[in-house]
Amino acid sequence: MPVRQESFQTISSIRANLESCILGKSFEIQLLMTALLAGGHVLIEDVPGTGKTQMIKALAKSMRGDYRRIQCNPDILPSDITGVSIFHPRDERFYFRPGPVMTNILLADEINRATTKTQSALLEVMEERNVTVDGETHELPNPFMLCATQNPIDFEGTYMLPEAQLDRFMLKISLGYPDAETEKNLLLRHREGQPVDRLQPVAHMEQIAAIQKEIRNVHISDAVTTYLLDIVRATRENPTVLLGASPRAALSFVMAVKAFAFLHERDYVLPDDVKRLAPYVLAHRLLLRPEARMENSNATGVVHAILRQVNVPVQLERG
Repeated sequence: MPVRQESFQTISSIRANLESCILGKSFEIQLLMTALLAGGHVLIEDVPGTGKTQMIKALAKSMRGDYRRIQCNPDILPSDITGVSIFHPRDERFYFRPGPVMTNILLADEINRATTKTQSALLEVMEERNVTVDGETHELPNPFMLCATQNPIDFEGTYMLPEAQLDRFMLKISLGYPDAETEKNLLLRHREGQPVDRLQPVAHMEQIAAIQKEIRNVHISDAVTTYLLDIVRATRENPTVLLGASPRAALSFVMAVKAFAFLHERDYVLPDDVKRLAPYVLAHRLLLRPEARMENSNATGVVHAILRQVNVPVQLERG
């Protein structure tokens, strides 16, 4: 069996596991899988009880690897996340005791309840994939993915994520409420307990790392690359935007559309992939001008307006 076909089967098995627990959210699951396969991080923002934590837990249980969860609050310290060096008198030396960040999938629940100092401890983790404690650098396991959640309506006792940290999240997604039929099926499935607790692993972390390498070879034509870059640059020129998407955002965008194409069993990127992912890759990275916010404009609406303005390439070459 070709390696690529094995990769598609692995992805399909993980998706089936997730969709058996998180009903009616197929596209949101695709977005989560996209970030995983692209080696990115995800911020899930939604009201309580919509399944944010359950979705991440289902993803972690679908793969044989390490999973850790941090319940963020104002009392949590940076060392509670990264780890700490402990002195052993008998050996007369310091030993590093790893924190929960030394894992494959890390869930930072309600990340905006941690102080800005603690949030900043995740900056090196998200970008460099290592932690530095007392001048000594420790590499994280590979693959590594940070999944963070936050509540958009309860701001008491919270600390807004700085732009530098938001820029390190590849995707920001929201689950929303299920429709009536889906919610009824959800109630029926929970008669025997949480479906996520019955999940069995269907993949190894080594397989995910191998797929991440495959995705780098997905072809993106010059025309599609130019289209993607035109969208990114348009965010910087939009009159309602104070801070547009960064070059890091453009790099994340390219990796995301490659993973999204691979998720759909293609080895080339289409303009439609770019259009589908643009709001989820770019909106959380934009900082609107105060007058725009007063007029109830939002970043997602700005991205959709840009997509309507930027010309879509017609002729594409495939690798």
